[in-house]
Amino acid sequence: MIVEKDIKAIGKFQKTHALKGELNAILDIDPGYVEEGNAVIVDVDGIYVPFFASSVRPKGSTSYLIKLDGIDSEEEAKDFVNKTIYGVKSELASFLDLEEDEILDEDDLAGYKIYDALTGNYIGTIETVDSSTENLLFVVLTDDEEEIFIPAVDEFIDEVDDNEKIIRMRLPEGLVDLNKKG
Repeated sequence: MIVEKDIKAIGKFQKTHALKGELNAILDIDPGYVEEGNAVIVDVDGIYVPFFASSVRPKGSTSYLIKLDGIDSEEEAKDFVNKTIYGVKSELASFLDLEEDEILDEDDLAGYKIYDALTGNYIGTIETVDSSTENLLFVVLTDDEEEIFIPAVDEFIDEVDDNEKIIRMRLPEGLVDLNKKG
């Protein structure tokens, strides 16, 4: 039985495509993961059910048309619209050549303090990670009680100290002030 702690969100089915059961999906992972025969997990009535893709083809830069085995009509595919796509953490770790404990969930970074790597100045504390856009964002609460959004990209991250729950970042000049109110 698949349980929530063993899976991680990797995308979302958006809508049906054509009449043969294909689904338009946004993937947050290389499509090779699905193409290699790894299961995509979908919550069906509160139960995490594995499905396998018989085909995956690009539709845009992050959008793909996925045909799941056993889903052969538009009517059957409608049940998947707006559903989150999950991957099994152990399979994700193997595919990404990581240790399983290196596969983070968005909430795992809540509470981490962000510091400027150049000046050492405290920027704020991560409240959550926003994955609703194409770019992953840290939602950071400053000492002034303002929410700012910082792109969670490798190029900006200098160091992650899991023991101290600190992330040191090299941010482009003015980025922090971009979405401040005053």
